[in-house]
Amino acid sequence: MQKENLFTKSGIPSKKAKINYFTGKISAKDISAKIKPDTEKIYHVTFKNGARTKLHFHDAGQTLIVTKGKGRLVMYKKIGNGTKNFKIKKLESVNLNKGDCVHIPAKRLHTHGSIKKNEDFAHVAINSFPKKNSEPKTIWYESDFKTNVTERLS
Repeated sequence: MQKENLFTKSGIPSKKAKINYFTGKISAKDISAKIKPDTEKIYHVTFKNGARTKLHFHDAGQTLIVTKGKGRLVMYKKIGNGTKNFKIKKLESVNLNKGDCVHIPAKRLHTHGSIKKNEDFAHVAINSFPKKNSEPKTIWYESDFKTNVTERLS
């Protein structure tokens, strides 16, 4: 009888990131495509030269584990009842360094990415499933990162 090999090592496929969800250049590796977990989606994302995500939220929580460089997580509050055009207010800004781990609760507007133009910032992003066998969803917005959201992107 052949022994099952529980540990295999091979490359993680790159995931084509939707460029309209980021400011600047990023690269992403889809870890979940390789290990196929059934409770989350896992990505390793690298932000180049000050790139960051656009404003967004996840329908379930997200955990970030910083693997390289210096970055920032900024949390926002939605003001008003609009779904495409509405006001926002910055609630909190947290600097992130290699080794840091943060959890972002479900449905909290936020952005994250690099804070240095000449240094990459990278993190593992773990997007939890909202319920069993239900893929996580991310809702993206176009904004000025200050007070106005002008468009829903997804």
